[in-house]
Order: sequence, then C-alpha cells, then structure tokens
Amino acid sequence: MSIEALRAQLPAYAKDIGTNLSVLAGETVLSDQARWGCFVASACAVGEPETLRAITIAAREADLTSEAFTAAKTAAAMMAMTNIYFRAVHLMKAPDYGALPSRLRMNRLAHTGVEAVDYELWCVAVSAINGCGACLDSHEAELRKRGVDPLQIQAALRIAAVVHAVGRVLAVEGPDRPQFSGV
Repeated sequence: MSIEALRAQLPAYAKDIGTNLSVLAGETVLSDQARWGCFVASACAVGEPETLRAITIAAREADLTSEAFTAAKTAAAMMAMTNIYFRAVHLMKAPDYGALPSRLRMNRLAHTGVEAVDYELWCVAVSAINGCGACLDSHEAELRKRGVDPLQIQAALRIAAVVHAVGRVLAVEGPDRPQFSGV
C-alpha cells in the first residue's frame, strides 16, 4: 500500500492531514533514509496497525535498508521506554530523581547501525509523539551540536505530527468503531 492509498483511507474531514502526508512523503530537506526512518519510527510509536503497515510498505518501496528499518524501530522502542522515564522525572517536583542515574539499559543508542544524525532525528520524532520535553531537548541539542539545520529537525517533527494524526484518525474510523453519521 502506498502513501496515496493510506491517504485515500482518510475521511473527508481529515483532508488536510492527507495532503500533509503526501507533501511530507516527498519532502526534500531530509535524505531519503532520514525521511523514511522518521515515517517508520513515528508509525511504530503511534502503533495503529494500518498506518504502520502502509508506512512499512512505502518505506520498503523507497528502498529503506533493513539496517535503517531496524534502527528506526529501535528508536521507537528505546524512546517508548526513555520518554516515559524522563518525562516522569521532569514532571516530578522532587529534584532527587533527576540527580539519580536512570539505571535503564540503553546500549542500542550507541550502536544503531545508521548515521547518528538520522537516528537522532528519529528519536526527536518519537519523543514528540510521546510528549517528552526532556528527551526532545536532549536529542535536539545533539542534532544542533552535529550541525543539523533547524528546518531538518522541523521536518522530523512535521512527519511525527502527521503520522500521529493519520494513526488517530484511522483508529477512530476503523471497521470496529461505531459510525456516527449526521451527528
């Protein structure tokens, strides 16, 4: 299923989301690997099956390597853990927890199998979906340190936002959901 087929599943009220999906699929500010990795990592973070299936197929059709595909899934998995932990530490009023080491295993962050910039972009996208300000700041700072243009970081955020919206709309409009016409 192509991105256009995914777009076709969106109802009329989500037309802007579908348009944004098409535009971002052709976004040129990111490399193909960075762009499609953002799509895959974001779809994994959202977890809506149809969105994940369609984006997986589109990424494979765009020749995302198996190493990059695995690294994008790794980014989503690692951020699923770290975003919850660091968001909680950030939200807690007691400063004690921020001073403690997380004691969470995160070796895959150092050995991703892809360029560090791409992986960091994927972590930014997933951290945006998961709502972790601390992780967003940390990964954005790493990207800036590596000379990444803010437009590239913004592109990753835009992909995350649109993939999240597609997943939410499809979750609401799925075949097992009640249909409310004229309400």
